[in-house]
Amino acid sequence: MLEVNNRRYSKPRQATVVVCIDGCEPDYVAQAVAAGYTPWLKATLDAGTSLVADGVVPSFTNPNNLSIVTGVPPRVHGICGNYLYDPDSQREVMMNDPKWLRAPTLFAAMSEAGVKVAIVTAKDKLRQLLGHGMVGGICFSAEKADQVSLAVHGIENVRNFVNRPLPSVYSADLSEFVFACGVALMRNKQADILYLSTTDYIQHKYPPGSEQANHFYQMIDRYLAELDAMGCVIAITADHGMNAKVGMNGMPDVIYLQDWFDHQIGLGRARVILPITDPYVVHHGALGSFATVYLPDEVARKDIIHELAGMRGMACVLSREEAALSFELPEDRIGDLVCVSSRFTVIGTSASRHDLSGLDAPLRSHGGISEQGVPLILNRPIPGLDMNRRWRNFDAFDLALNYC
Repeated sequence: MLEVNNRRYSKPRQATVVVCIDGCEPDYVAQAVAAGYTPWLKATLDAGTSLVADGVVPSFTNPNNLSIVTGVPPRVHGICGNYLYDPDSQREVMMNDPKWLRAPTLFAAMSEAGVKVAIVTAKDKLRQLLGHGMVGGICFSAEKADQVSLAVHGIENVRNFVNRPLPSVYSADLSEFVFACGVALMRNKQADILYLSTTDYIQHKYPPGSEQANHFYQMIDRYLAELDAMGCVIAITADHGMNAKVGMNGMPDVIYLQDWFDHQIGLGRARVILPITDPYVVHHGALGSFATVYLPDEVARKDIIHELAGMRGMACVLSREEAALSFELPEDRIGDLVCVSSRFTVIGTSASRHDLSGLDAPLRSHGGISEQGVPLILNRPIPGLDMNRRWRNFDAFDLALNYC
C-alpha cells in the first residue's frame, strides 16, 4: 500500500485506466445510452458500478484534474483555477506551472514505487502538472504530439505509434487521439496505470442527445470496449458538467462584473479574475460561472456582498473565508470575494474584453455549482458500496485501485 495525501492506495493488481471526460454532464451518457449509441457503457452501467459524484468548485479543468490525481480538494493541492492573480508579482497568470502545486500526485508515488505510469492529456496546459514528480513513465499531450521526445515525455514518434495525423485543438479528433494513444499504450503493455484526459470541445458546442454529442460518446464507447477486452479495470469520471448559458432569446446571459464594480466603486479599483481563462477561449469566450474579486481595503465587503447577492443570475456571493470553507479552496489564492452565477448565467469582466465572435452555437459553459455533478462509473461491481455517501470525482483512483 502507498500513502498519498493521507489516502492509502494499493498498487494495481491489473492494468488500471482512469478516464476524465472533460465536460461530461451525466445527461450526455444517459442520452447516448438511451439512443443506443454506447452498448459498452450500457452493459457497464448494468453490471458495473454507476454513481453521480461531485467535482470541485470552481468546476474547471485544472482544479478537477489535479483533484482526481491527488485524491484531495484544491485546499490541499493548491490548484484553484486555470488562471489566477498572483499578489506577490501583481500579475495575472496561468496555473500551468508545477510551482503552484502544493501536494504530490498519485502518479509520482506510484512511479517511485516502480509502477509503470502513462498519462495522455488532450491539451498541453495540463501535462506538466499531471506529470510533476514522476520517475520515468510516459506523459504527453495530443495537442503537441508532434513535439514529444523520449527524454522529456518518455515516448517518441507518437503519430506513427497510432498512425493518426496531428489533430486540431478545436476538434473532437483531439479527444479521439487521446483514446487511440491509450489503447496503443495498453496493447503494448507500456502502462500499469493509465490516465486519459480529454477536451470539452464537443460539450461546449452541442447539448446532450444531439447527433454530434451521441457520435462523440459512440467513439469513446468503442475505445473503452477495447480497453475492457484487454482486461483493464476502468474508472470513468469528469472534471465538470456543462450547461447552456443563454437567455430565452438565445443570446449569452452574462453578468459583466468588472463593469459593475467600475460603476459602483470607481474605475479599476476592483480586480475581477475569471479562473476559466486559458489559451483556448474560442468556444466559450472566457465566460464561466465562477469569478473571484480583489477589493481595496476601504471598500465595505458586507455591503458589496449584499448588493451582488441580489443580482439576477447570481447564485451566491461569498467572502474569502466562506468560499474557502464551502468549496475547499486555498484561502490565499481566491481574492476577497467569490461570485458564482446560476445555471443559465455566466460571469465576465467587461463587455469590451470578451470576444464572442468565435461562437457558432449558443453559449455553453461551466464553472459553478450547477456543473459540479459528474459521472463516476467503473467496469467492475463493488458489493456493499455506500450509495448514500457523498462521492467525489477524486475518489476514482481509490475505487479503481482499492475495490476492484
